[in-house]
Amino acid sequence: MNQWLKNVRLETGEIVHPNNRIETTTNLFHIEISPEGSILSIVDCSEEITSEHVTDMNGQLALPAFKEMHNHLDKTYLSLPWKACKPVQNLKERLDYEAQELVELSETIEQRACAMIEKILANGVNHIRTHINVDPYIGLKNLEGVVRALKKYEDYVTADIIAFPQHGLMRDNVPDLLRQALENGATMLGGLDPGGIDGDVENSLRLTMQIASEYNVDVDIHLHDGGYLGYYTIDKWLDLMEENAFKSRTDFSHSFGLGDVSVAEQKAIVKRLQKHDVHIMSTVPFNLGRVIPPIDLLTEHGVKVHFGCDGFYDSWSPYGSGDILGKVNSFADVTRKIDERGLRNSLGYITNHVTPLNNQGQQQWPNVGDEASFVFVPSSCSAEAVARLPKQRTVMNKGKFFQPLVVTC
Repeated sequence: MNQWLKNVRLETGEIVHPNNRIETTTNLFHIEISPEGSILSIVDCSEEITSEHVTDMNGQLALPAFKEMHNHLDKTYLSLPWKACKPVQNLKERLDYEAQELVELSETIEQRACAMIEKILANGVNHIRTHINVDPYIGLKNLEGVVRALKKYEDYVTADIIAFPQHGLMRDNVPDLLRQALENGATMLGGLDPGGIDGDVENSLRLTMQIASEYNVDVDIHLHDGGYLGYYTIDKWLDLMEENAFKSRTDFSHSFGLGDVSVAEQKAIVKRLQKHDVHIMSTVPFNLGRVIPPIDLLTEHGVKVHFGCDGFYDSWSPYGSGDILGKVNSFADVTRKIDERGLRNSLGYITNHVTPLNNQGQQQWPNVGDEASFVFVPSSCSAEAVARLPKQRTVMNKGKFFQPLVVTC
């Protein structure tokens, strides 16, 4: 049976006032959705609906469902009693401390992952990219628990599940464990600081490419290494992509090194990133001690950038809300996106670059035939939603409203 969403607010265009202030225009529509979860028709609100299956959205604004593109479902302490983090001196100490907790935490992996999924979904997300520790300490336990947790929410969320060598690729039997993970639920291969963690950029990257090619999977490499080490690592991976015909199959997370070099060097590598369709996954970690990738420059030159919340409330940090829209708000604030276009275009970083209006202010979403996945908010337009972070959000994935589950994990 088809269902209708009544009185949905959609952005329809923009008005440029004589003083150059831009105003987004909207109108109310009714949206018909098929049982399979796609949009069948969009009609003006003046038309009468006779169906029995109608939900009145009361003028709430429809936005494309959000995508959480950098997350760690296996690390959170959510659902466990509160504790703050243990201070450490460097990344190696942090990893060593995390390793000490892995066996104990693996007993509650499904419970904790469920709690994190619920929080992320409630904030407007219908896709999660999660990195899962695969290491010598607990093998595939975290992967198995996260796969079970995601299964409970398959009506509401899809996922990329990345086999992630958090404690180093070139040690013990980690390469074989990654292969096992890719045979048992992982859908992508991860990497981590081939220089800073493995101490061998070239061989670590070659091994990563070898495993990815064996299993025909895409790659997402965590790259915290800054300066020329991070820059060099990206450059060497791009060489491997050319050698192995790997275009469009790589993402770099964090990529702090892109922000640590000159503008001329940034522009040179950005051209290569665009050529090979490499995407950048940023957690937008604005702080006084870290240079982040040049997101505006990347976007200007056609390199796709996506945002993620990373892990939250875990051994790395006691902070974080799981609100991916909050990441857009922070980015827009710090980079001074204060006009209507700048604010609304920033939404694309969490919607796989689908926005209601294009750069010229013309309507481009939603359309008949699109997936019926939305976030409904009590905002007048997407620019206001970015700037003023609505607390109330109603999420629909493929025609199904998200309802928190009573889970017994």
